[in-house]
Amino acid sequence: MKNLLKLVICLLSVAMATPLMAGELTLKGSTTVLPIAQKCAEAYMAQHPEVKITLSGGGSGNGIKAIVDGTADIGNSSRFIKSKEVKLAQSKNVYPVPFRIALDCITPVVHPSNKVSKLTMEQLKNIYLGNITNWKELGGKDAKIVVISRDSSSGTFEVWKKLVMHKKRVMPRALIVPSNGAIVQAISKTPNAIGYIGLGYLSKGVKPVKVNNVKPTKANTLNGTFPITRPMFMFTNNWPEGETMDFIAFVLSKQGQKLVAEAGSIPIF
Repeated sequence: MKNLLKLVICLLSVAMATPLMAGELTLKGSTTVLPIAQKCAEAYMAQHPEVKITLSGGGSGNGIKAIVDGTADIGNSSRFIKSKEVKLAQSKNVYPVPFRIALDCITPVVHPSNKVSKLTMEQLKNIYLGNITNWKELGGKDAKIVVISRDSSSGTFEVWKKLVMHKKRVMPRALIVPSNGAIVQAISKTPNAIGYIGLGYLSKGVKPVKVNNVKPTKANTLNGTFPITRPMFMFTNNWPEGETMDFIAFVLSKQGQKLVAEAGSIPIF
């Protein structure tokens, strides 16, 4: 009997010392949300070494599609879900649940050497329509404007199209790139270019432009004076459970929101 008791105690000790089977989380979608997801994933895995988190970009549309198709636990999106996406999800018995995790302002950017430092919403629209084609029309040097935009799967593009373009099409000659990082890289190497990025992607390689004479900042986003702002989301299929719920709760915790700020975005509280 004593030997049996020792065996039970030994087995319990081993079970308690051995971590649970590693959990896995897959996050896909918005490149604007990606820096937040990366920082939060690193911190979460440091606290929960038994959990493996896989991240990828591809745009907000791809994040929501991944939830609908069941290829991700969390779909990152820098825009709200569209009606047609909701209908498609429901047709597959998927019910996307949004969690607002941060705020952002979409920042027009130019090369640091560009003298132009402020533009109006109307001027931005006409640049992207192709009606304004030379920087001298805007107080800059005599040089053709190189217009850079995001692809249609991008949530940043969707918000830009709605708020700046009023749903009109970007001119066909625009250079289309797949991510915020690609816009930063392109503009840093192209003195006459203009593009737009999430606030968290600002770097020395690009210069932010005032819009309607308002700087793209955290304070001006929160007080409502900067005109191109949006919330950012993490979507799940139905109400999340287990590791998925725990991770989202972490992102929305005090520590998680601090990481949102460190990623260059704007905490919701």
